[in-house]
Amino acid sequence: MRFFKLLILLFISSITFGQELDPVDWTYDIKHVSGDEFMLTFIADIEQGWTVYSQFTNDEGPVPTTLNFETEGIEKVGKSKETGKKKEGFDKIFEIDVIKFLADEPFKIEQKIKVPSGLKSMSGYLTYMTCDKEKCLPPTDVDFTFELKKGDNTTVTSSTENTPKITSAESVDEPGKNKIRISNVDSNQSEEKDNSKNQAIKEPVKWNVDISKNSDGTLALKYNADIAKGWTVYSLYSNDDGPVPTSITFESDNVEEIGKAVETGKKKQGPDPLFDNVEVIKFLGDTPYTITQTVKSKDQNNIKGYLTYMACDNSGCLPPTDVDFIFSPSDVRASLGTEFKTNGSGAVDSDNSVAAVPIPAGVEILDQEIPSLKTSYLSPVGDCEGGENTDEKSLLWSLIIGFLGGLLALLTPCVFPMIPLTVSFFTKDTKRKGWVNGMIYGASIIVIYVSLGLAITAIFGDEALNRLSTNWIANTLFFLIFVVFAFSFFGYYEIRLPSSWSTKSDTMADKGGFLGIFFMAFTLALVSFSCTGPIIGSALVSSASNALGPAVVMFGFSVALALPFGLFAAFPAWLNTLPQSGGWMTSVKVVLGFLELAFAFKFLSVADLTSHWGFLRYELFLGAWVIIGILTTLYLFGKIKFPHDSPILKLSNTRKIFGTMVALFTVYLATGFMYNETTKSYNSLSVISGFPPPAQYNYFLDEIKPDQAIKDDYSSYSICANNIPCFKDYYQGLEYAKKQGKPVFLDFTGHGCVNCRKTEETIWIDDEIRSSLINDWVLVSLYVDDDKKLDKTLWSKKRQKKMRNVGNKWADFQIINFEQNSQPLYVMMTADQKVLASPRGYKSGIDEYQEYMECGLETYKNNK
Repeated sequence: MRFFKLLILLFISSITFGQELDPVDWTYDIKHVSGDEFMLTFIADIEQGWTVYSQFTNDEGPVPTTLNFETEGIEKVGKSKETGKKKEGFDKIFEIDVIKFLADEPFKIEQKIKVPSGLKSMSGYLTYMTCDKEKCLPPTDVDFTFELKKGDNTTVTSSTENTPKITSAESVDEPGKNKIRISNVDSNQSEEKDNSKNQAIKEPVKWNVDISKNSDGTLALKYNADIAKGWTVYSLYSNDDGPVPTSITFESDNVEEIGKAVETGKKKQGPDPLFDNVEVIKFLGDTPYTITQTVKSKDQNNIKGYLTYMACDNSGCLPPTDVDFIFSPSDVRASLGTEFKTNGSGAVDSDNSVAAVPIPAGVEILDQEIPSLKTSYLSPVGDCEGGENTDEKSLLWSLIIGFLGGLLALLTPCVFPMIPLTVSFFTKDTKRKGWVNGMIYGASIIVIYVSLGLAITAIFGDEALNRLSTNWIANTLFFLIFVVFAFSFFGYYEIRLPSSWSTKSDTMADKGGFLGIFFMAFTLALVSFSCTGPIIGSALVSSASNALGPAVVMFGFSVALALPFGLFAAFPAWLNTLPQSGGWMTSVKVVLGFLELAFAFKFLSVADLTSHWGFLRYELFLGAWVIIGILTTLYLFGKIKFPHDSPILKLSNTRKIFGTMVALFTVYLATGFMYNETTKSYNSLSVISGFPPPAQYNYFLDEIKPDQAIKDDYSSYSICANNIPCFKDYYQGLEYAKKQGKPVFLDFTGHGCVNCRKTEETIWIDDEIRSSLINDWVLVSLYVDDDKKLDKTLWSKKRQKKMRNVGNKWADFQIINFEQNSQPLYVMMTADQKVLASPRGYKSGIDEYQEYMECGLETYKNNK
């Protein structure tokens, strides 16, 4: 129960406070101890009134501080040492003994670690939670990256403030997080070091390249390094158990290496103290270091590639660095960089040397802006009807969902009995005054809930909201919360906000006047939370893909909630038409509990799909819903009882009607297990489309596999919705479309996107549309919520954001080129990246969708 209480507390905190709070600043550094051991130090500067929890506090209460390593092979040596103003004892927020650190002194964590031999850098993140006397902020991650320099007792320090960072790293000031932005520094910039003894040596190695023809027609490629005195570069043939050996990688496939490369320079071989006396071969800075490589060119095209090297002095090493090169066999010229440099007149610049600047390994800047897409998106090639503003459509659905949620909330025992009580209070005065007070009361409800929706957007931002709706951690959290809410609705326990909140609000309501009426409405919002909270949560999550979604859904919810109070205050005689409060409200609450339980599986399904767990597949999900439907039917017919249910002497006609409806719907759900010959999968159910996983994501049916010949050339070639072949990589799909001479049907989608599934299961299922997607188009489906890790961390040049997974990459592509982040978004385009028609979001109707596709195809043929 304490764990559930924590979940609920965090959920409420995240939607209650509109001000963005950042009460903790972290700084951290690393120091070499001996051998492969280093000491990590993390220091938290905590604002007065806030606390941070120890690594060793009871995890049944707050979230303990934890140290997590993303680099494999890191081992903790001994127990962490914590210092600061520590307080142990009973915590009123969590009702449990905790260990926490106060703001009077800095909270310091020291952890000794052991790293794999030869490791040059490491990264990870620290997770912490902070609370004051009234609330807690959600757990926050602090990213860190360290270079591992042996034999140097100076520290490498970084922080959440805009102070100098580690080599080639720049701070990104983001509340509550320490982000290190790694960027490919321009080759003409010099590296600045904090260590004063190295101020004179900012560029210890400079490279240049040369090419000549041998008498037998082969080519001699030369790589020349000018190494500063006191520095070394490691041989091609050095032991890779120690430093990173120099290596040469060709990106062109027109080159054939002949024999081994020859190295010249002042060579030294033997044990190296920097690498635990591993035997190394290195070249010293007294004389030039030259690599001569004999190759044969299969054609006269340019040869491109890069050289990787590592430079060290007596105190430490710089990170491995790449140096691009290009050779031209046809006119025997060479240059550093990816293209030949010119001096403005078209001649090759005679100075081919480039100062090598260390760039942290594994990080790459990515610029996904495509000018032709951005231009034609605003002014498409064709004039096809059917494209629309997806934001407007999604906002309309958010309004409808919110309004329906408000109507459901009215029927709960927390709200329904309040209607006659509140209205009777207003009608004690004159009819006109009662009507005015009722309107003020209703308007106050709307203001409170809409402000709550705006606060959510202010806290998270539009992109974070979209991530929240698809992130596996958030969705697993929502699954647990909704299960907790469901059993609360069943009557096993009651979830309430702190009584002090409603008491204070009620005290303010006693003051009367406009302010008093406002706090009456606020008191209603607080005391009815146990019934309205789950409904609000469901509606909010459904609207999270749009920046205005939370405010719109709360507006719809509050209008439905406020409407009866205003109407009955204006027409008090209507109160006589209301049914009496009684056991039927408990029945409504229990049925809502079953609905909450069904929705909980939706959140777990999103987490499963985005993280590729392979656990909650179609059969299991639909089976769970069928069981929930059976249990709901049995409850309505009086076969199952819950703690707060009154004895049923005779079934009412209402229970019989609703019980029969639920039973029929459960039978309908069971038909989802029927086999569809067209798609070679289960028969997707249009009424619940978007809720279950895709039908082809199943346990028992034979998997439809993509054409192996195409798969061998394009790794992202897959089978997507309705067993339609597709590409899951934009660039691979584009290349294939060029070869096939076909247009591209670009589908921005998501594993957790309800409207995407609706389109696939109610529109793409049509024979003509499905056939067109297979035969006339190259379908490229980009999943913006795919949590699969990228091979290397990318940095968005345009948006200045770190991209760690596949979903981040495609979300970045969509936002940059189409200025939208909602899904689905369908874009018809040519293989030369020109948009054929205005992009289309979710919109029901097979005929309109087919006309939209046919118009795009006709436009493509006319402009081919």
